[in-house]
Amino acid sequence: MIRQTGHGKLNILIFADYYLPGFKAGGPIKTLSNLVDQLGDEFHFKIVTRDRDIDDRKPFFEDTQSWRSVGKAEVRYLSPEQSSLISIGTLLAQTPYDILYLNSLFSPHFTIYPLISHKISSNRNVQVILAPRGEVADSAVKIKSYKKAPFLKLAKWFGLYDNIKWHASSEFEAENVHGMFDSKNKIAKVKYAPNVVIAPDLPERLNDIQLQSLATNRTRKEQNKLNIVFLARVARMKNLDGALKILQGVCGEIKFDIYGPLEDREYWAECENLIKKLPPNIEVRHKGPVNSKDVHAVLSTYHLFFLPTLGENFGHVILEALIAGCPVLISDRTPWRDLEKKGVGWEISLSAPEIFQKVLHECVEMDQESLASLSRQAVNFAKAVANDENNLMLNRKLFLEA
Repeated sequence: MIRQTGHGKLNILIFADYYLPGFKAGGPIKTLSNLVDQLGDEFHFKIVTRDRDIDDRKPFFEDTQSWRSVGKAEVRYLSPEQSSLISIGTLLAQTPYDILYLNSLFSPHFTIYPLISHKISSNRNVQVILAPRGEVADSAVKIKSYKKAPFLKLAKWFGLYDNIKWHASSEFEAENVHGMFDSKNKIAKVKYAPNVVIAPDLPERLNDIQLQSLATNRTRKEQNKLNIVFLARVARMKNLDGALKILQGVCGEIKFDIYGPLEDREYWAECENLIKKLPPNIEVRHKGPVNSKDVHAVLSTYHLFFLPTLGENFGHVILEALIAGCPVLISDRTPWRDLEKKGVGWEISLSAPEIFQKVLHECVEMDQESLASLSRQAVNFAKAVANDENNLMLNRKLFLEA
C-alpha cells in the first residue's frame, strides 16, 4: 500500500537514536543528514529521534509534541517518556509512510519497538529497510554477547527480522550481515538468507573553496616530532586501548590528542591506566567531543589520524581526515583498502602491532615535504570519493526499488 503525500514523493519514515543538532554519535548522524541533504528533493523524509544528545540531560527543544523542519526533513524529537512501545506504536499509526527505515540492529526504542509496532499494524506489508551501522561486525557482536545472543534467538523465534531488506554500506558489511544470519553462526543461529542491498554511505559534498581553507590550518612537520589525532567515541569498538598499547614502543616527540565523548566510562578508566604507563616522550590529552561543523578544521591541524578500530561499516571520520589532508593509519577492519598504494595512508591487521609501530616510526621521521605530498594525495582521493555520483544513484535505487 503506497500512501504518498500530495507532492507525489515517497514517504520514508526513519527511526534513529540520534540526529541533528546532535553530533556526539558521530558517523550515523552524518550518514542520515547527508542522505536527507542530497535526496531530500526527491523523497519525503520524516525522522523520529531522541530529544537530546548522548549524555545530555537538557533536550534540544521544549516542544516534543509536533514535527519540526530540519533541513529537508521533518523531525520528531521524543522525550524519554514518549519512547515507550505504546507511544511508538501510536506514532506509527498516526504517520503515513511508504518505507520504514531503521538505523540499528539492537536499539530498543528506535528499532525493536517500531519493528514490533509495524508488524502488528495494518501497514505491515510496507517494506522495512534496516541499516545495522556496523553492529553486525564480528567484533561488535562479541561485545556484550551475553545480552545479544539471547535477544537474537528470541528475534529468530518471533520472526522479528523476517521479510526486511538490509542496507549494507559496503561489500565488507554485506558479508557481515550474511555471516550473522548464517545457520553456522553460533550467536545468531538464524536459518534464512537475508536480502542485502549495498549502497555506500553518502559523504558530504565538497568544493574547492572549502578544501583551500582547510589547507591553511595545517601544522608544519618537523622530523622526530609527530602530532597524532584519535577522533571517535571512547568505546571499546574504537580500540583506543589498542592505540595506546601500540604507542608504548614508539620513539620521538609525540603528541597524541583524543577527541570524542566518553561513551563507556569503565573503558575510559582502563585507557587512563594505559596512559599513565606511557613513556615521557608521549604526551596524551583528552580534548572532549567535537561539534560536527568543526571536525574538518580540527583534523587539518594534525600530521596523522590514528584509528585501529575493531570494525567500521563505513568510517565517516576516516574520510573526514583525508578531506582535511591528514593521512590515516587504521586497521584493516573497514571498507577502506589499498591506502598505501594510493599514497594516502595505511590499513594494517590488528594482529601485527609491530607493523603499526614501524609505520609510526616512519611518520615520526617524516619531513614537511613528504607530509605535504601525502596531504595533497589524501585531499584529491577524498574529493573523488565524496563527489562520486554512483553512490548517490545506489542510495536512490535503494528506496525506489523497495
